[in-house]
Amino acid sequence: MIFNVYIGFDTREKIASDVCEFSIKKNSTIKININLLNKKKLERDKILYRENDNLSSTEFTFSRFLVPYLNNYKGWALFCDCDFLWLNDIKYLFNNIDDKYAVMCVKHDYTPSSQTKMDGRKQLLYPRKNWSSMVLWNCGHPNNKKIDIETVNNQTGKYLHRFGWLDDDLIGEIDYSWNWLVGWYVQNKDRKPNAVHFTEGGPWFQKYKNCEFSDLWRKYQQEMQFLNENKI
Repeated sequence: MIFNVYIGFDTREKIASDVCEFSIKKNSTIKININLLNKKKLERDKILYRENDNLSSTEFTFSRFLVPYLNNYKGWALFCDCDFLWLNDIKYLFNNIDDKYAVMCVKHDYTPSSQTKMDGRKQLLYPRKNWSSMVLWNCGHPNNKKIDIETVNNQTGKYLHRFGWLDDDLIGEIDYSWNWLVGWYVQNKDRKPNAVHFTEGGPWFQKYKNCEFSDLWRKYQQEMQFLNENKI
């Protein structure tokens, strides 16, 4: 079996999605197919056509909800923001799959203190914030048929990011180690991240170049660049 992984892509953060993809492949022992959610391509293919939203902090704010459609409403697939660094084998995340759920995610109780993030974008506060930043999608679940192209292009961000088409008991929970919000969760000898999420901004932004886990991110970046430059 090959699992589809969809990574958000933003032209301002290409290096982030590149390192995210590299970190998944580096640690993975299962067959995966990685797809970048490129807004321009989705618009060219007339899959994403909603008007630009000034409140959107990334180019993939809404395209993440196209995953069931893009996966032909079959099987399970993973979505994650581009600002993830994966530190463990993704197969252990897929081991959490439970077919009774339509989606599975980390149910953060996250209230950031900063009013801005990344390159000065406004920090929006809303219930279930960051739940949709990493989602295991049960693309074949009948309730996810409600998330068609028309819905993704016309529904509000509030409805989509809060999984408004689902009853609460259809949203499964994943351990927060798989969506470790930098600066929010605290690492200790008993709790370590499986996937780091630079949700407020990663080391590819000048403002966050020395944030927690930045040295680790740069190690992955340097290894990726070395391998790319020395391909035979």
